[in-house]
Amino acid sequence: MKKHIFFDLDHTIWDFDRNAEETLHELYHIYKLDELGLKSCSDFINTYTRNNHQLWADYHLGKITKDFLRSERFSKTFIQLGVHPDAVPHQFEDDYVNISPTKTNLFEGAENVLAYLQQKYTLHIISNGFKETTLTKMHLSNLNPYFKNVIISEDVGVNKPNPIIFEYALDKAKALKEESIMIGDSLEADIYGALNFGMEAIFFNPLQKEKPQDVKQQIVHLEELLKLF
Repeated sequence: MKKHIFFDLDHTIWDFDRNAEETLHELYHIYKLDELGLKSCSDFINTYTRNNHQLWADYHLGKITKDFLRSERFSKTFIQLGVHPDAVPHQFEDDYVNISPTKTNLFEGAENVLAYLQQKYTLHIISNGFKETTLTKMHLSNLNPYFKNVIISEDVGVNKPNPIIFEYALDKAKALKEESIMIGDSLEADIYGALNFGMEAIFFNPLQKEKPQDVKQQIVHLEELLKLF
């Protein structure tokens, strides 16, 4: 019998890519990136998204630091698209970090699902996101009332999939492994992190990527949780 549900935040409840795209469209025009030779906003967003996803995968595994991720993702994108390093707008990252967390797009059905689950289970967040942006997202998206605990990797000192963060989260929730389940989009950080720790997990897979055979449970839409729970 499950009593506690642990959610990832970015790419699982908070629609990271949609919010990032809105922010980058705004910044594309504010910074007049077409005058730097970036004639396609879509190409800019797609290149950034690819770089950002790879850097976050490395960050999850402890291969790079927060500072490296933040300094690299846009500079790498600009340079790949032909902008001279001296012309890269270095304030761009700070503006992105300030604006993006204020966006409030959630995955379809998120609020209804959380309201339903909250009546039957105790809900928690485990996020590898940066602390200041995570807290802003939670507040402005009105997510705090649904969750008893918000566990942020920067506070713990390790990222998912490190078992220490799962142990910390269960201790804080006063929960046992067998009565807990993790839901997230990252196979490496959320799913294998939880499974290797000894906790069940559900893979949130809205892009319908190929599911590994050793991952037993997946959903494509959050509202599938209404039937599972």
